[in-house]
Amino acid sequence: MNTGLYETIHRRRDVRAQFTGAPIPDETLDRILTAAHAAPSVGLSQPWDFILVRDRELREEFHRHVERERDTFAATLDGAAAERFARIKIDGVRESTLSVVVTYDPERGGPAVLGRHAIADAGLYSVCLAIQNLWLAATAEQVGVGWVSFYREPFLRDLLGIPATIRPVAWLCLGPVTHLEQTPDLERHGWRQRRPVSSVIHQDRWASGHRPS
Repeated sequence: MNTGLYETIHRRRDVRAQFTGAPIPDETLDRILTAAHAAPSVGLSQPWDFILVRDRELREEFHRHVERERDTFAATLDGAAAERFARIKIDGVRESTLSVVVTYDPERGGPAVLGRHAIADAGLYSVCLAIQNLWLAATAEQVGVGWVSFYREPFLRDLLGIPATIRPVAWLCLGPVTHLEQTPDLERHGWRQRRPVSSVIHQDRWASGHRPS
């Protein structure tokens, strides 16, 4: 049994506040991106691209957009939920060493992508596998990763000049960290609690009356 792999999976965290801003060695970043590119993909289409964003002005503009979206979401909350959310840091755009924007090209490998004819989103799933590879490789390299989800796709497409046919899937913040938290942020702040694996396992068919919250 490869205990190192399991340890990396369970040590992985969505990093927000622990970035140091220190540089990532070129060879380390290359290993991380190569691991991402080694992900399986439907029809071997490899429909991902990686945009490395180091420019400070671009990152500041994106951060301002993220803050506006944070305010938009915060306005939908009240009471205890609003108080909990106010304590949660949602991004490390400014503090991280660089950002990696991962995109999806639905036309790559076409016109007939083997294995995608019945499941249109199979290509998008492939991009998510590349992101997971990147994240686990970064964790093994002692590099933190944070996925920023408070943004609108059209804004990001315009900001980085991404063609209309390409979908931006993830803005990832990368960089060395002071530490990785033992408990994920949303659990620490009481936003949600992790469900036991036994509650999501079914045998042969969906369990009658089983509606996970």
